[in-house]
Amino acid sequence: MVLMHGKIKETAKLMRQKILNVSHYCNLSTHLGGGLSMVEIMATLYSEILKFDTKNPRWEGRDRFILSKGHGVLGYFSALVAVGIISDEIFNTFQSNESDLIAHPVMNMDLGIESSNGSLGQGLSMSVGIAYSAKKKQKDFHTFVLMGDGECNEGSVWEAVMSAVQLKLDNLTVVIDYNKLQSDGKSSEIIDLGKLGQKFLSFGCNVIEVDGHNIQEILDAFKNNNINGTPKVIVANTIKGKGISFMENNNEWHHNRLTKTSYDLAILEIEN
Repeated sequence: MVLMHGKIKETAKLMRQKILNVSHYCNLSTHLGGGLSMVEIMATLYSEILKFDTKNPRWEGRDRFILSKGHGVLGYFSALVAVGIISDEIFNTFQSNESDLIAHPVMNMDLGIESSNGSLGQGLSMSVGIAYSAKKKQKDFHTFVLMGDGECNEGSVWEAVMSAVQLKLDNLTVVIDYNKLQSDGKSSEIIDLGKLGQKFLSFGCNVIEVDGHNIQEILDAFKNNNINGTPKVIVANTIKGKGISFMENNNEWHHNRLTKTSYDLAILEIEN
Protein backbone atom coordinates (compact mmCIF):
# COMPACT_ATOMS: atom_id res chain seq x y z
CA MET A 1 0.00 0.00 0.00
CA VAL A 2 2.87 2.38 0.79
CA LEU A 3 4.39 1.71 -2.64
CA MET A 4 1.00 2.33 -4.26
CA HIS A 5 0.64 5.65 -2.44
CA GLY A 6 4.15 6.63 -3.47
CA LYS A 7 3.41 5.85 -7.10
CA ILE A 8 0.24 7.94 -7.07
CA LYS A 9 1.94 10.84 -5.28
CA GLU A 10 4.73 10.83 -7.86
CA THR A 11 2.14 10.75 -10.64
CA ALA A 12 0.35 13.73 -9.08
CA LYS A 13 3.63 15.66 -8.79
CA LEU A 14 4.49 14.88 -12.42
CA MET A 15 1.01 16.00 -13.52
CA ARG A 16 1.36 19.34 -11.74
CA GLN A 17 4.76 19.92 -13.32
CA LYS A 18 3.36 19.16 -16.76
CA ILE A 19 0.34 21.41 -16.21
CA LEU A 20 2.58 24.32 -15.28
CA ASN A 21 5.02 23.70 -18.11
CA VAL A 22 2.45 23.50 -20.87
CA SER A 23 0.47 26.44 -19.45
CA HIS A 24 3.55 28.62 -19.46
CA TYR A 25 5.00 27.60 -22.82
CA CYS A 26 1.72 27.77 -24.75
CA ASN A 27 1.93 31.52 -23.96
CA LEU A 28 -1.83 31.84 -23.48
CA SER A 29 -4.29 32.01 -20.58
CA THR A 30 -5.33 28.56 -19.36
CA HIS A 31 -7.76 27.07 -16.84
CA LEU A 32 -5.23 26.39 -14.11
CA GLY A 33 -7.29 26.44 -10.90
CA GLY A 34 -9.78 23.73 -11.77
CA GLY A 35 -7.13 21.59 -13.45
CA LEU A 36 -4.93 21.60 -10.35
CA SER A 37 -7.79 20.83 -7.94
CA MET A 38 -8.50 17.47 -9.63
CA VAL A 39 -4.93 16.14 -9.83
CA GLU A 40 -5.04 13.61 -6.97
CA ILE A 41 -8.40 12.31 -8.19
CA MET A 42 -7.09 11.78 -11.72
CA ALA A 43 -3.74 10.40 -10.57
CA THR A 44 -5.52 7.80 -8.45
CA LEU A 45 -8.06 6.95 -11.12
CA TYR A 46 -5.54 6.46 -13.91
CA SER A 47 -2.82 4.86 -11.76
CA GLU A 48 -4.92 2.28 -9.88
CA ILE A 49 -8.59 2.18 -10.83
CA LEU A 50 -9.33 2.62 -14.52
CA LYS A 51 -9.03 -0.37 -16.87
CA PHE A 52 -7.33 0.69 -20.12
CA ASP A 53 -4.71 -0.43 -22.63
CA THR A 54 -2.10 2.18 -23.54
CA LYS A 55 -1.37 0.34 -26.79
CA ASN A 56 -5.03 0.06 -27.75
CA PRO A 57 -7.07 3.07 -26.54
CA ARG A 58 -10.10 1.71 -28.43
CA TRP A 59 -10.10 -1.58 -26.50
CA GLU A 60 -13.77 -2.54 -26.09
CA GLY A 61 -13.29 -3.73 -22.51
CA ARG A 62 -11.83 -0.45 -21.26
CA ASP A 63 -13.51 1.56 -18.54
CA ARG A 64 -14.95 4.83 -19.79
CA PHE A 65 -13.97 8.21 -18.36
CA ILE A 66 -15.96 11.34 -19.20
CA LEU A 67 -14.73 14.79 -18.19
CA SER A 68 -17.89 16.83 -17.65
CA LYS A 69 -16.09 19.92 -16.29
CA GLY A 70 -14.35 20.39 -19.61
CA HIS A 71 -12.37 23.44 -18.50
CA GLY A 72 -10.41 21.10 -16.17
CA VAL A 73 -8.80 19.65 -19.27
CA LEU A 74 -5.22 20.14 -18.05
CA GLY A 75 -5.92 17.79 -15.15
CA TYR A 76 -7.15 15.28 -17.75
CA PHE A 77 -4.48 15.59 -20.44
CA SER A 78 -1.65 15.51 -17.88
CA ALA A 79 -3.01 12.20 -16.54
CA LEU A 80 -3.12 10.76 -20.07
CA VAL A 81 0.51 11.81 -20.51
CA ALA A 82 1.58 10.46 -17.13
CA VAL A 83 0.30 6.96 -17.92
CA GLY A 84 1.59 6.91 -21.49
CA ILE A 85 -1.59 7.27 -23.55
CA ILE A 86 -0.60 10.69 -24.90
CA SER A 87 3.03 11.44 -25.75
CA ASP A 88 4.89 14.47 -24.45
CA GLU A 89 5.31 15.57 -28.05
CA ILE A 90 1.54 15.73 -28.57
CA PHE A 91 0.88 17.22 -25.13
CA ASN A 92 3.33 20.04 -25.80
CA THR A 93 1.22 21.18 -28.77
CA PHE A 94 -1.53 22.23 -26.34
CA GLN A 95 -3.45 25.27 -27.65
CA SER A 96 -1.15 25.68 -30.66
CA ASN A 97 -2.48 25.90 -34.22
CA GLU A 98 -3.98 22.63 -35.52
CA SER A 99 -3.36 20.83 -32.21
CA ASP A 100 -5.69 18.01 -31.16
CA LEU A 101 -5.47 19.36 -27.60
CA ILE A 102 -7.29 22.62 -26.97
CA ALA A 103 -8.89 24.36 -24.00
CA HIS A 104 -11.71 21.78 -23.75
CA PRO A 105 -11.58 18.10 -24.69
CA VAL A 106 -12.41 17.09 -28.25
CA MET A 107 -13.28 13.43 -28.71
CA ASN A 108 -10.26 11.54 -30.04
CA MET A 109 -10.27 7.85 -29.25
CA ASP A 110 -6.68 7.34 -30.36
CA LEU A 111 -5.61 9.82 -27.66
CA GLY A 112 -7.85 8.24 -25.02
CA ILE A 113 -10.33 11.14 -25.05
CA GLU A 114 -13.80 9.59 -24.81
CA SER A 115 -15.94 12.68 -25.39
CA SER A 116 -16.01 16.29 -26.40
CA ASN A 117 -17.10 18.85 -23.84
CA GLY A 118 -17.89 22.52 -23.82
CA SER A 119 -21.25 23.27 -22.21
CA LEU A 120 -21.35 22.30 -18.55
CA GLY A 121 -23.96 19.89 -17.19
CA GLN A 122 -23.92 17.47 -20.12
CA GLY A 123 -21.28 14.93 -19.13
CA LEU A 124 -23.41 13.12 -16.57
CA SER A 125 -26.26 12.60 -19.05
CA MET A 126 -23.79 11.11 -21.53
CA SER A 127 -22.31 8.89 -18.83
CA VAL A 128 -25.76 7.63 -17.84
CA GLY A 129 -26.33 6.65 -21.46
CA ILE A 130 -22.99 4.83 -21.67
CA ALA A 131 -23.56 2.99 -18.39
CA TYR A 132 -27.10 2.01 -19.36
CA SER A 133 -25.87 0.75 -22.73
CA ALA A 134 -23.29 -1.41 -20.94
CA LYS A 135 -26.06 -2.91 -18.80
CA LYS A 136 -28.25 -3.63 -21.82
CA LYS A 137 -25.35 -5.24 -23.72
CA GLN A 138 -24.12 -7.09 -20.62
CA LYS A 139 -20.69 -5.47 -20.78
CA ASP A 140 -18.66 -5.32 -17.59
CA PHE A 141 -16.82 -2.03 -18.07
CA HIS A 142 -17.40 0.80 -15.59
CA THR A 143 -18.15 4.43 -16.43
CA PHE A 144 -16.61 7.27 -14.43
CA VAL A 145 -17.52 10.94 -14.80
CA LEU A 146 -15.84 13.93 -13.18
CA MET A 147 -17.94 17.03 -12.57
CA GLY A 148 -17.50 20.39 -10.90
CA ASP A 149 -19.72 21.66 -8.11
CA GLY A 150 -20.51 24.78 -10.14
CA GLU A 151 -22.05 22.76 -12.95
CA CYS A 152 -24.36 21.10 -10.42
CA ASN A 153 -26.37 24.33 -10.77
CA GLU A 154 -27.60 22.89 -14.07
CA GLY A 155 -31.03 21.24 -14.02
CA SER A 156 -29.86 18.60 -16.52
CA VAL A 157 -27.55 17.22 -13.82
CA TRP A 158 -30.46 16.36 -11.55
CA GLU A 159 -32.49 14.85 -14.39
CA ALA A 160 -29.51 12.60 -15.10
CA VAL A 161 -29.18 11.68 -11.41
CA MET A 162 -32.84 10.66 -11.28
CA SER A 163 -32.35 8.53 -14.40
CA ALA A 164 -29.20 6.86 -13.02
CA VAL A 165 -31.04 5.87 -9.84
CA GLN A 166 -34.16 4.70 -11.69
CA LEU A 167 -32.02 2.57 -14.03
CA LYS A 168 -30.04 1.10 -11.11
CA LEU A 169 -26.69 2.03 -12.63
CA ASP A 170 -24.25 0.53 -10.15
CA ASN A 171 -21.71 0.56 -13.02
CA LEU A 172 -21.55 4.35 -12.82
CA THR A 173 -19.33 6.41 -10.52
CA VAL A 174 -19.76 10.19 -10.35
CA VAL A 175 -16.96 12.27 -8.84
CA ILE A 176 -17.59 15.89 -7.82
CA ASP A 177 -14.49 18.11 -7.75
CA TYR A 178 -15.94 20.16 -4.92
CA ASN A 179 -13.58 23.14 -4.82
CA LYS A 180 -16.45 25.54 -4.00
CA LEU A 181 -15.47 28.11 -6.62
CA GLN A 182 -16.63 28.69 -10.18
CA SER A 183 -15.84 31.16 -12.92
CA ASP A 184 -17.85 34.03 -11.38
CA GLY A 185 -16.95 33.52 -7.72
CA LYS A 186 -17.91 31.40 -4.73
CA SER A 187 -20.41 28.69 -5.62
CA SER A 188 -22.37 29.41 -2.44
CA GLU A 189 -22.90 33.02 -3.51
CA ILE A 190 -24.11 32.17 -7.01
CA ILE A 191 -26.48 29.27 -6.31
CA ASP A 192 -26.05 27.81 -2.84
CA LEU A 193 -26.39 24.03 -3.10
CA GLY A 194 -26.09 23.62 0.65
CA LYS A 195 -24.89 20.16 1.67
CA LEU A 196 -24.14 18.77 -1.77
CA GLY A 197 -23.65 15.19 -0.61
CA GLN A 198 -27.04 15.19 1.10
CA LYS A 199 -28.70 16.28 -2.13
CA PHE A 200 -27.30 13.33 -4.06
CA LEU A 201 -28.22 11.04 -1.17
CA SER A 202 -31.81 12.29 -1.22
CA PHE A 203 -32.06 11.26 -4.87
CA GLY A 204 -31.09 7.71 -3.91
CA CYS A 205 -27.36 7.67 -4.70
CA ASN A 206 -24.67 5.96 -2.66
CA VAL A 207 -22.69 8.99 -1.46
CA ILE A 208 -19.14 9.03 -0.08
CA GLU A 209 -17.45 12.27 1.00
CA VAL A 210 -13.65 12.45 0.95
CA ASP A 211 -10.71 14.80 1.13
CA GLY A 212 -10.02 15.13 -2.58
CA HIS A 213 -6.28 15.41 -2.00
CA ASN A 214 -5.98 12.41 0.35
CA ILE A 215 -4.94 9.43 -1.77
CA GLN A 216 -6.04 6.79 0.74
CA GLU A 217 -9.51 8.27 1.06
CA ILE A 218 -9.86 8.55 -2.72
CA LEU A 219 -8.70 4.96 -3.20
CA ASP A 220 -11.09 3.64 -0.58
CA ALA A 221 -13.98 5.55 -2.12
CA PHE A 222 -13.31 4.14 -5.58
CA LYS A 223 -12.76 0.56 -4.38
CA ASN A 224 -15.22 0.18 -1.52
CA ASN A 225 -18.74 0.97 -0.39
CA ASN A 226 -20.39 -0.30 -3.56
CA ILE A 227 -24.11 -0.99 -3.28
CA ASN A 228 -25.78 -3.24 -5.83
CA GLY A 229 -28.25 -1.38 -8.02
CA THR A 230 -27.09 2.06 -6.84
CA PRO A 231 -24.89 4.62 -8.61
CA LYS A 232 -21.98 5.91 -6.55
CA VAL A 233 -21.27 9.61 -6.01
CA ILE A 234 -17.92 10.64 -4.54
CA VAL A 235 -17.99 14.20 -3.23
CA ALA A 236 -14.30 15.13 -3.18
CA ASN A 237 -13.59 18.25 -1.15
CA THR A 238 -10.75 19.99 -2.97
CA ILE A 239 -8.83 23.26 -3.12
CA LYS A 240 -8.85 25.22 -6.34
CA GLY A 241 -5.28 25.77 -7.51
CA LYS A 242 -4.01 23.05 -5.15
CA GLY A 243 -0.25 22.80 -4.79
CA ILE A 244 0.63 26.40 -5.67
CA SER A 245 0.30 28.66 -2.63
CA PHE A 246 -0.57 31.85 -4.52
CA MET A 247 -3.19 30.03 -6.60
CA GLU A 248 -4.94 28.11 -3.82
CA ASN A 249 -8.53 29.35 -3.29
CA ASN A 250 -7.65 32.35 -5.48
CA ASN A 251 -10.25 32.56 -8.22
CA GLU A 252 -8.04 34.88 -10.26
CA TRP A 253 -6.42 31.63 -11.37
CA HIS A 254 -9.63 30.09 -12.69
CA HIS A 255 -8.36 31.22 -16.09
CA ASN A 256 -5.11 33.14 -16.19
CA ARG A 257 -1.74 33.44 -17.85
CA LEU A 258 1.53 32.34 -16.26
CA THR A 259 4.25 34.96 -16.59
CA LYS A 260 7.89 33.91 -16.34
CA THR A 261 7.96 35.14 -12.73
CA SER A 262 4.80 33.32 -11.64
CA TYR A 263 5.87 30.18 -13.50
CA ASP A 264 9.27 30.13 -11.78
CA LEU A 265 7.64 30.56 -8.37
CA ALA A 266 5.07 27.83 -9.06
CA ILE A 267 7.47 25.23 -10.45
CA LEU A 268 9.84 25.82 -7.53
CA GLU A 269 7.02 25.00 -5.09
CA ILE A 270 6.19 21.78 -6.92
CA GLU A 271 9.79 20.62 -7.25
CA ASN A 272 10.53 21.28 -3.58
